[in-house]
Amino acid sequence: MKKTQVFSKLLLGIISFFLLFSCQEVSQHKTLKLAHGLDPTHPVHKAMLYMAKELEKISDGQMSLEIYPSGQLGSEQQCVELIQLGSLAITKVSAAVMEGFTNNYQVLGLPYIFRSKHHAFNVLDGPIGEELLASTEKFNLKGLCFYDAGARSFYTLNKSIEKPEDLKGLKMRVMKSQTAMNMVKALGGSPTPISWGELYTALQSGVVDGAENNPPSLYTSHHYEVCKYYSLNEHTRVPDVLIISTVVWNKLSNQQQKWLQAAAKKSVIEERKLWAAAEKESLRKLKENGVIITYPKKDKFAERVQGLLDAYQKQPELYQLIQRIQATED
Repeated sequence: MKKTQVFSKLLLGIISFFLLFSCQEVSQHKTLKLAHGLDPTHPVHKAMLYMAKELEKISDGQMSLEIYPSGQLGSEQQCVELIQLGSLAITKVSAAVMEGFTNNYQVLGLPYIFRSKHHAFNVLDGPIGEELLASTEKFNLKGLCFYDAGARSFYTLNKSIEKPEDLKGLKMRVMKSQTAMNMVKALGGSPTPISWGELYTALQSGVVDGAENNPPSLYTSHHYEVCKYYSLNEHTRVPDVLIISTVVWNKLSNQQQKWLQAAAKKSVIEERKLWAAAEKESLRKLKENGVIITYPKKDKFAERVQGLLDAYQKQPELYQLIQRIQATED
């Protein structure tokens, strides 16, 4: 009898040990939810899938990402609010949205602030980029990395935009960004903030005469079905920003933070490759669908908006940031 009791206690102890060990293993695994409003075919979404695989690999299966595309968990604004509350871990926003939290982000939306794609990458990958990513932490938003979102250009319903004067009298959809609104005004157009999800209907019904965005976004949104003119003046290179809730970030161990940051950094390299390929393919498909693509001279547009950059001399901190960006090598 005593042997039976001893054996039972021993067996119970062994089972308890394995249950405890199993619970510890489960509790050590961390799953983070990432939500965004882009289509699953979008290169940014594909980069996020790559990031998820890298995170699993780097952490040896101890961390994972659950990704919800196409606005499944809410609009961009709603996702940002969930991030601030800590109810959602990660989302993707345009850098233009971040202007609402810190003025320094304004400079990334200034027209022709970047001389080229490579110039933009050097700025975003360097000290300036790191400073910007950290600048919103007091609002419970921490930047993980910048994704390439290409160059934004004008597309319209009824005519091509070959020079700034062609925008006169046109209602152009812009993001809810003061910098974007000022740019369209400086070029002679009438800026009209409309949410991305409502833009197709606004174009179709003539509420606005056109909009501005990059080639993949124009194609995946199907806006080309109503807008048959695309003028690649490439006035801005506003990047996307992958942000994480500081509520969530601060609960991660140092090791988990390093794993996540490493996976995000690797995804940036992959995203740029995916973006370049998507941009080329999108332009090809737009032409196939009857979109007239033109390449207006950029210097005319740049001259017209130079005053927007000069106006920042009244704001020494921002003007110094502009000068630092301009001093960064291509």
